[in-house]
Amino acid sequence: MSDLPPSESAAPYVGRLAPSPTGALHLGNVRTFLVAWLRARQKGGRLVLRIEDLDHPRDKPGAAGALVEDLRWLGFDWDEEVVQSARKDAYAAALAELQARGLVYPCVCSRRDVENAQSAPHAGDQLYYPGTCRGRFGTWTEAAAAIAPRVPCWRFNLSAWLDRHPEDARIAVPEVFATDCPPLRPGEEFGDFPLAREAGGAGYTLAVVVDDAAEGVTEVVRGDDLLPATPAQIILQHALGVPTPHYLHVPLMVGPDGRRLAKRHGDTRISRYRREGATPRRILGFLARTCGWDVPPEGASPRELLPVFDLRKLPHSPTQMKQNDYV
Repeated sequence: MSDLPPSESAAPYVGRLAPSPTGALHLGNVRTFLVAWLRARQKGGRLVLRIEDLDHPRDKPGAAGALVEDLRWLGFDWDEEVVQSARKDAYAAALAELQARGLVYPCVCSRRDVENAQSAPHAGDQLYYPGTCRGRFGTWTEAAAAIAPRVPCWRFNLSAWLDRHPEDARIAVPEVFATDCPPLRPGEEFGDFPLAREAGGAGYTLAVVVDDAAEGVTEVVRGDDLLPATPAQIILQHALGVPTPHYLHVPLMVGPDGRRLAKRHGDTRISRYRREGATPRRILGFLARTCGWDVPPEGASPRELLPVFDLRKLPHSPTQMKQNDYV
């Protein structure tokens, strides 16, 4: 593991903040955004704010606007703003390209079907899809008729890809920070992965790959809960012929029980701290100290944290919060 290699370090740095309006901004995701913001500004790069609003059943009305307002209140800025729901044509075009090359197929399996098909644990405890519907249906329409009113999904055909590109039988993540990311074997440690839940739609994997390429993202800074999903994204980048960025996976904040910070650990939403009179400096100072950086008691603004930002001090294990230890 190292910082960006010389061949990449000369390229203009482009990072991104990618909140999802499925809930309010809270301490855990602000900490990751802080690392992403500092990383981009320290490198003199560009930063894209991307609202990932494709999870329509879980998106909350007004949440996107509240996320942006909270980020600005905290002192973050960015150079470009993108909303995924406005880019459906780009996702449909990428999916159509994969269809034309025989690299996707319609799948009617439910999550329970996939769970029942498990024979052994796989990478990151992900569900392994064994290809049950591979070659089963000739068209999306045929698959949709088989399970109406449910809707099929499009899956990437790993077997077809690996037959044509055996060099991808091992995928190494170009990781800048995380140490526990050995190369994975597609087709053995993870199976055919979903790309879209609509005929011309897009799920998370397809959308982020298309968007990272379109925005010229050179490094993805995000929580390490997404590390297991990265090899599939790299496979898709190869299939679409787009660059693979570097990755910096930040360990999560967890509650006293060791589980990911959530409602069960109390209200850690930024909106709550705003109502109670906390200042942005105090919140960011608290989060910076959990990263191992020296910050004065009164806290600091994002730009005031640039001189103390140091990845080498960032813990490689989850940051466990004590009860009532929030700001």
